[in-house]
Amino acid sequence: MEKYQLTQEDFELIEAAKEKIISLYEDDRHHVGAAIRIKSGKVVSAVHIEAYIGRVSVCAEAITIGKAISDGNKGFDTIVAVRHPYSDEVNREIKVVSPCGMCRELISDYSPNCFVIIEDKGEIIKVKIHELLPLKYKREN
Repeated sequence: MEKYQLTQEDFELIEAAKEKIISLYEDDRHHVGAAIRIKSGKVVSAVHIEAYIGRVSVCAEAITIGKAISDGNKGFDTIVAVRHPYSDEVNREIKVVSPCGMCRELISDYSPNCFVIIEDKGEIIKVKIHELLPLKYKREN
Protein backbone atom coordinates (compact mmCIF):
# COMPACT_ATOMS: atom_id res chain seq x y z
CA MET A 1 0.00 0.00 0.00
CA GLU A 2 1.45 3.35 -1.01
CA LYS A 3 1.49 5.86 1.83
CA TYR A 4 1.46 9.61 1.27
CA GLN A 5 3.02 12.26 3.49
CA LEU A 6 0.61 13.83 5.99
CA THR A 7 0.48 17.60 5.69
CA GLN A 8 -0.43 20.32 8.18
CA GLU A 9 -3.82 20.50 6.42
CA ASP A 10 -4.29 16.77 7.12
CA PHE A 11 -3.66 17.27 10.84
CA GLU A 12 -6.11 20.19 10.79
CA LEU A 13 -8.67 17.90 9.11
CA ILE A 14 -8.23 15.32 11.86
CA GLU A 15 -8.73 18.10 14.42
CA ALA A 16 -11.93 19.23 12.64
CA ALA A 17 -13.33 15.69 12.89
CA LYS A 18 -12.32 15.50 16.56
CA GLU A 19 -13.91 18.87 17.35
CA LYS A 20 -17.14 17.78 15.65
CA ILE A 21 -17.51 14.55 17.63
CA ILE A 22 -16.46 16.19 20.91
CA SER A 23 -19.06 18.92 20.50
CA LEU A 24 -21.88 16.62 19.36
CA TYR A 25 -21.16 13.34 21.16
CA GLU A 26 -24.26 11.71 22.58
CA ASP A 27 -24.21 8.21 24.04
CA ASP A 28 -26.00 5.71 21.75
CA ARG A 29 -26.57 8.47 19.16
CA HIS A 30 -23.31 9.92 17.84
CA HIS A 31 -19.88 8.43 18.52
CA VAL A 32 -18.08 8.89 15.18
CA GLY A 33 -17.25 12.18 13.50
CA ALA A 34 -15.81 12.78 10.04
CA ALA A 35 -14.34 15.67 8.12
CA ILE A 36 -13.71 16.07 4.42
CA ARG A 37 -11.55 18.64 2.69
CA ILE A 38 -12.87 19.84 -0.65
CA LYS A 39 -10.30 20.58 -3.37
CA SER A 40 -11.02 24.30 -2.79
CA GLY A 41 -9.68 23.87 0.76
CA LYS A 42 -13.07 24.14 2.48
CA VAL A 43 -13.66 21.61 5.29
CA VAL A 44 -17.05 20.00 5.94
CA SER A 45 -17.68 17.85 9.00
CA ALA A 46 -20.52 15.80 10.48
CA VAL A 47 -21.33 12.96 12.88
CA HIS A 48 -22.85 9.56 12.26
CA ILE A 49 -26.49 8.92 13.10
CA GLU A 50 -27.19 5.89 15.27
CA ALA A 51 -30.56 4.15 15.20
CA TYR A 52 -32.02 1.46 17.44
CA ILE A 53 -32.44 -0.64 14.30
CA GLY A 54 -28.82 -0.94 13.15
CA ARG A 55 -29.40 -1.02 9.42
CA VAL A 56 -30.98 2.44 9.61
CA SER A 57 -27.78 3.96 11.09
CA VAL A 58 -25.75 6.15 8.75
CA CYS A 59 -21.96 6.50 8.94
CA ALA A 60 -20.26 9.84 9.60
CA GLU A 61 -18.41 9.66 6.28
CA ALA A 62 -21.69 9.26 4.38
CA ILE A 63 -23.34 12.13 6.28
CA THR A 64 -20.29 14.33 5.65
CA ILE A 65 -20.23 13.55 1.93
CA GLY A 66 -23.98 14.17 1.70
CA LYS A 67 -23.66 17.46 3.57
CA ALA A 68 -20.81 18.59 1.29
CA ILE A 69 -22.68 17.65 -1.87
CA SER A 70 -25.91 19.24 -0.60
CA ASP A 71 -24.00 22.49 -0.06
CA GLY A 72 -22.84 22.38 -3.70
CA ASN A 73 -19.32 21.11 -3.08
CA LYS A 74 -17.58 18.70 -5.44
CA GLY A 75 -14.06 17.47 -5.87
CA PHE A 76 -13.08 15.90 -2.56
CA ASP A 77 -9.42 15.85 -1.60
CA THR A 78 -9.14 14.04 1.76
CA ILE A 79 -11.49 12.44 4.30
CA VAL A 80 -10.99 11.20 7.86
CA ALA A 81 -13.21 9.69 10.55
CA VAL A 82 -12.59 9.55 14.30
CA ARG A 83 -14.22 7.66 17.17
CA HIS A 84 -15.13 9.40 20.42
CA PRO A 85 -13.20 8.07 23.43
CA TYR A 86 -16.31 7.10 25.39
CA SER A 87 -17.14 4.50 22.74
CA ASP A 88 -14.05 2.53 23.83
CA GLU A 89 -14.00 1.48 27.48
CA VAL A 90 -10.32 0.50 27.40
CA ASN A 91 -8.61 3.22 25.40
CA ARG A 92 -9.96 6.64 26.42
CA GLU A 93 -8.66 8.69 23.50
CA ILE A 94 -10.07 9.89 20.21
CA LYS A 95 -8.85 7.51 17.53
CA VAL A 96 -8.75 7.77 13.74
CA VAL A 97 -10.82 4.93 12.29
CA SER A 98 -10.95 3.33 8.88
CA PRO A 99 -14.10 3.66 6.75
CA CYS A 100 -16.39 0.64 6.47
CA GLY A 101 -16.87 -1.10 3.13
CA MET A 102 -20.00 0.87 2.20
CA CYS A 103 -18.26 4.17 2.94
CA ARG A 104 -15.26 3.09 0.89
CA GLU A 105 -17.61 2.50 -2.03
CA LEU A 106 -19.29 5.88 -1.50
CA ILE A 107 -16.00 7.77 -1.24
CA SER A 108 -14.76 6.06 -4.39
CA ASP A 109 -18.00 6.72 -6.30
CA TYR A 110 -17.92 10.46 -5.57
CA SER A 111 -14.16 11.02 -5.61
CA PRO A 112 -12.09 8.15 -7.03
CA ASN A 113 -8.83 10.00 -6.33
CA CYS A 114 -9.67 10.96 -2.75
CA PHE A 115 -7.12 10.47 0.01
CA VAL A 116 -8.24 8.71 3.19
CA ILE A 117 -6.50 9.15 6.53
CA ILE A 118 -6.50 5.93 8.55
CA GLU A 119 -4.64 4.28 11.39
CA ASP A 120 -2.56 1.24 10.48
CA LYS A 121 -0.69 -0.64 13.21
CA GLY A 122 -0.70 2.39 15.49
CA GLU A 123 0.49 4.81 12.77
CA ILE A 124 -1.69 7.52 11.19
CA ILE A 125 -1.26 7.25 7.43
CA LYS A 126 -2.79 8.69 4.25
CA VAL A 127 -3.68 6.47 1.31
CA LYS A 128 -5.74 6.76 -1.87
CA ILE A 129 -9.24 5.31 -1.65
CA HIS A 130 -8.48 2.72 -4.35
CA GLU A 131 -5.85 1.23 -1.99
CA LEU A 132 -8.68 0.45 0.44
CA LEU A 133 -11.01 -0.83 -2.27
CA PRO A 134 -9.15 -3.07 -4.72
CA LEU A 135 -11.09 -4.53 -7.63
CA LYS A 136 -13.96 -2.10 -7.11
CA TYR A 137 -17.32 -2.91 -8.67
CA LYS A 138 -18.12 -0.60 -11.57
CA ARG A 139 -21.33 -0.29 -13.55
CA GLU A 140 -19.54 -0.98 -16.80
CA ASN A 141 -18.32 -4.35 -15.43
